[in-house]
Amino acid sequence: MTPSRFVRPTIFQSIPGLVAGVSTRHGGLSKIPYSSLNVGVHTNDAPEVIEQNLSLLCADLGISPADLARSYQVHGDKIWVTGRAGYQSGFDAMISVQPGVFAGVGIADCTPILLADPVTRVCAAIHAGWKGTVAQIVYKTAKRMMENRGSNPADILAYIGPCISLGHFEVGDEVASQFDTALKTRKGTKWHVDLKAANAAQLLALGIEQIEIDPACTVENNADFFSHRTEKGVTGRMLALIGFQVA
Repeated sequence: MTPSRFVRPTIFQSIPGLVAGVSTRHGGLSKIPYSSLNVGVHTNDAPEVIEQNLSLLCADLGISPADLARSYQVHGDKIWVTGRAGYQSGFDAMISVQPGVFAGVGIADCTPILLADPVTRVCAAIHAGWKGTVAQIVYKTAKRMMENRGSNPADILAYIGPCISLGHFEVGDEVASQFDTALKTRKGTKWHVDLKAANAAQLLALGIEQIEIDPACTVENNADFFSHRTEKGVTGRMLALIGFQVA
């Protein structure tokens, strides 16, 4: 069986009209080292091939690339709240307040977090590397949904997608010191940090308890997902996206 281009989280499957999940590296047209479904526009892959890959992915999902709201990501904590599709710069979280607009973030080891409120039909896609995690971008994005868009934390569903796992995210003292003891472990002279648990803790702190944590690791499962660390910076990007279709 041909591997799928897209992983669909279980937690969202009962929500009518919601398109959400993370692309894999399968089913695209890119050549090594970007093989094969690279949708990262800021890689050195051929731009026309990236565009074709994105079209293939969106066709599978029944949406158009023109309906995506994305940004050049900078490992910060800025949030773009939008009712229109397009491409910006400097944002690591996108909140879509309009059905038909699909928020998306690029990833290749950093943690993708998708949030959906089926009551307000507002959703968010978040890119959280270790810097974004320390800056509490997930907490800030979910809080923005609650304060500005009237979301009840009991209604918000969250998916924490494939990223580098605790076993493989090795960091030095400088990075480790910025994480709580419960989120890191010492192995020899190095620390290992659990980004999935760190971002889940930010959601739980707001009362968001409906959380699915994908067990996949971009390093261990490098055959299915791109890994910036494993492939020494020369690799493609997956797309984590979420949005409500127009009723």
